[in-house]
Amino acid sequence: MASSAPAKRPASRAPAHPFAHTLRSFKTTRGQTLKLFSLPELAATHPSIRRLPVSLRIVLESVLRNCDGQKVTPEHVAQLANWQPNAPRVDEIPFVVARVVLQDFTGVPLLADLAAMRNVAQNLGQDPKRVEPLVPVDLVVDHSVMIDHYGSKQALDLNMKLEFQRNAERYQFMKWGMQAFDTFGVVPPGFGIVHQVNLEYLARGVHVKDGVAYPDTLVGTDSHTTMINGIGVVGWGVGGIEAEAGMLGQPVYFLTPDVVGFELTGRLREGVTATDLVLTITEMLRKEKVVGKFVEFFGEGTASLALPDRATIANMAPEYGATMGFFPVDDRTIDYFKGTGRTPDEIAAFEAYFRAQHLFGVPRRGEIDYSKVVSLDLGSVAPSLAGPKRPQDRIEITHLSQRFAELFSKPVSENGFNQPADKLDQVFPTASGIDIRNGDVLIAAITSCTNTSNPGVLLAAGLLAKKAVEAGLTVKPHVKTSLAPGSRIVTDYLGKAGLLPYLEKLGFAVAAYGCTTCIGNAGDLTPEINEAIWKNDLVCAAVLSGNRNFEARIHPNIKANFLASPPLVVAYAIAGNVTRDLMTEPVGTGKGGKPVYLGDIWPTSDEIHALMKHAMDGEAFRANYAQVKEQPGKLWGAIKGVKGQVYDWPTSTYIARPPFFDRFAPEPQAASMGVRNARVMALFGDSITTDHISPAGSIKETSPAGQYLLAHGVQKADFNSYGSRRGNHEVMMRGTFANVRIKNLMLPPSEDGSREEGGLTLHQPSGDKMAIYDAAMRYIAEGTPTVIFAGEEYGTGSSRDWAAKGTQLLGIHAVVARSFERIHRSNLVGMGVLPLQFKGEDSWQSLGLRGNERIDIELGDTLRPQADARLVITRADGSQQAVTVLLRIDTPIEVSYYQHGGILPFVLRQLLAA
Repeated sequence: MASSAPAKRPASRAPAHPFAHTLRSFKTTRGQTLKLFSLPELAATHPSIRRLPVSLRIVLESVLRNCDGQKVTPEHVAQLANWQPNAPRVDEIPFVVARVVLQDFTGVPLLADLAAMRNVAQNLGQDPKRVEPLVPVDLVVDHSVMIDHYGSKQALDLNMKLEFQRNAERYQFMKWGMQAFDTFGVVPPGFGIVHQVNLEYLARGVHVKDGVAYPDTLVGTDSHTTMINGIGVVGWGVGGIEAEAGMLGQPVYFLTPDVVGFELTGRLREGVTATDLVLTITEMLRKEKVVGKFVEFFGEGTASLALPDRATIANMAPEYGATMGFFPVDDRTIDYFKGTGRTPDEIAAFEAYFRAQHLFGVPRRGEIDYSKVVSLDLGSVAPSLAGPKRPQDRIEITHLSQRFAELFSKPVSENGFNQPADKLDQVFPTASGIDIRNGDVLIAAITSCTNTSNPGVLLAAGLLAKKAVEAGLTVKPHVKTSLAPGSRIVTDYLGKAGLLPYLEKLGFAVAAYGCTTCIGNAGDLTPEINEAIWKNDLVCAAVLSGNRNFEARIHPNIKANFLASPPLVVAYAIAGNVTRDLMTEPVGTGKGGKPVYLGDIWPTSDEIHALMKHAMDGEAFRANYAQVKEQPGKLWGAIKGVKGQVYDWPTSTYIARPPFFDRFAPEPQAASMGVRNARVMALFGDSITTDHISPAGSIKETSPAGQYLLAHGVQKADFNSYGSRRGNHEVMMRGTFANVRIKNLMLPPSEDGSREEGGLTLHQPSGDKMAIYDAAMRYIAEGTPTVIFAGEEYGTGSSRDWAAKGTQLLGIHAVVARSFERIHRSNLVGMGVLPLQFKGEDSWQSLGLRGNERIDIELGDTLRPQADARLVITRADGSQQAVTVLLRIDTPIEVSYYQHGGILPFVLRQLLAA
């Protein structure tokens, strides 16, 4: 008898993967069978894959594996598989990453945005849990500690206690995030710098999901995320804005890149460090203009480099402007994984996977098709520093004293300091009885992710300290010394090697585990030294083993900042002044009045190599990182976070609900097709960095941000830094363009041709001089949009989303520049600000802009990527001039972001509509 029940509908089946035929099995040496989406199998129909750069093949694997016919289509796979070295770059790659990594300065505002999205979902009657990271997210707290205490064994403990005291509200917010979001984890303060923790611990080689293995890939909210390229991981820095989209299921979209092959040949000479090498590469590649390109290292010299040296070079990719500085996986990568405590199963799967994909080994000359090849003989590299204002301005050590003397009197327009030559040798007393001179080293810091990941240069610093102490040398009393390792492991191996006591004797006691001097967390100088600098307009120096030395980044009163290897940092701390030529003059006077030269105390490569065994101890690495979850420390354990899925936003000058969703609607408003009747907020020159736009360091009492904090009952001693207050938009928008060294060229020059420094502008048409923040609020009240004009490389530096967020909150609708740095351009689009680029030789100078003009920007009827736009200038006398500029909304997805008012509203609408 037939049933009267209605027939059941057949269960719906997921559509077959368009490239299911490429799914293949492989076996590890430990007997595990896994599957992968096979690139060799895909190469059967796309044979050009076999000559693709290795980095592009790893991106191709992600596109292939994540091909769903919607966000990632078979056309995307074919486009990338058929990449040509020098074709026009018009194709958009949807890159789905395996994970996201954050540091706390950028991670806190990102977490604030996610919390605000949950508020919106709740207000619209939807489940707040719809806003949830879809890939693992790790936040490493590493940017909050400052060097208040130094030169003693107590410095680390004292600085950490101050860190927790200052940042308790931020850490409570992070703990709320850990319980609210399922895939959000935190590495607490005191473990190290995010990039070294990523290299040593977070990166696991390959991931496995449902039996399918795939390579580790990521984006991070720090431009130096590229350090992970040293172990063959494809990843780079993005702003927090773009990272949020990646976390919430949106692919990271970018234009198919050029890939520059960088061939290394030969070997480094005796006495030359990895730091010297990376400064040379940075100088070379800046000249090659590799912004927005992948750089991939190959050749016999590359294969000979130790893994930490590769990571040092990869770390500096933002300084040479590349998206990545990539090193393929080879035997040295496997050795590093063993030495850093990865499990045998992980290592076996990692090696087997890359061999099965034909991705194992450093390519030799002629095996890969690159857009261009650059070569360097390692034997030609010389000991160097870089500065005094940019990391690409390399100076061989033998020329530093002469170069400083030249720059001392050169005009500011030529990177100089505009000081009278006879002032260079004058002595200036301080109230404390310590005399200082121009060129004196006031800060000597072994700091930053670049070098503190590298045992070779850190052991060299320890050996140099040992020899210096034994020779009777000491550090000059005006030098503020610090050692801030990128990982606790550094202290472990320096201790085992017996070198830590010698560093401590010279003042280089461990003061912190984190990103300190290089991010602007050097702590202050003594009041007496600050007063002498102000009173006499002194040009003093910092020497640091960092990657950034932009104006006012290290310390607002130190104008000359030089990047150097850790052993050179120690040497210059002893010498005390950069006007001493360390290649011909003594470093100092030792026992019995004997002059001691750099060659007397410089360690040999054999001496360094003999101690290297202490640095690669897998058991030590495992024991150290087990504490992240098991024993994170009493200070972290005492932090109590609120519970719940939605944050309640208590009153705080650290954390505030961001305003970016205040007028959110489920459907986007019609995007404005251009800008009308705008005023010029600022006219800037070349190399305006994200530090100029949104400083991370100290907050000046007289600045708009300082005045805001004072008005809210915060004492000057408790200001902390701009970086630590990135969770509060009221502080950050007041800090936008507040760098004490930024120069708005709208302001007329003084009689000697110099320009006034600081975030000032002339309000139009009144002509009133005021802080940019105050002018912005006045323009907003008047209903007047504003624009910024700039020169080359606008937005160089850190992947600082507040440089774009602050720009938007100040009512700036467009930035017109000669060229843009990659991340900042993307961030501007992500915040709904138009980036426009001058064509040919056009510039605001060639157009004769003075800042009192009115500006119209015409985009036409349809917004198209990289289309021409029309800039119409109406001068004060009523005359008009029109010029064609390039719209730097580069890809179709960026058009959608702009039409939605930015990437965050776009992603939130997708989540709520799902």
